[in-house]
Amino acid sequence: MVAAIHRRPESPWTAAALAGLAGMSKSTLNRRFLATTGLNPVGYLTRWRMSVAASRLRDRDEPIERVARSVGYTSVYAFTRAFHPERGMPPSRFRQLARAPRTG
Repeated sequence: MVAAIHRRPESPWTAAALAGLAGMSKSTLNRRFLATTGLNPVGYLTRWRMSVAASRLRDRDEPIERVARSVGYTSVYAFTRAFHPERGMPPSRFRQLARAPRTG
C-alpha cells in the first residue's frame, strides 16, 4: 500500500481506499500506520506528496500548476494550503530559495 502511494501520489487516495488496498479496516490501518510512521495514512500521503512536489519545484522548470496536479491537487490554492504547513513557506518561495546560489 505504501508502494502504491509512492508510485501514484496523484491518485485520489482516501483512507477507505488505502485500507481496502491493504486488506484491513480503516481503524486497523490507522493504528498500524501511526505505530509505524507516527502519521495516519492521509498524513503520510500528504507528507509524501509534498516531498515529491518539493523535488519537482527544486529540480524542474514546470509551472506550479503542473506540479500541483502531479501530486493530486486540482488547484494551486489547495496545493499551496497543503504545501505551506509542510515546508514553512508557499511553493513559489520554496522554489526561489531552493534554486538560489549558495554562498559561503
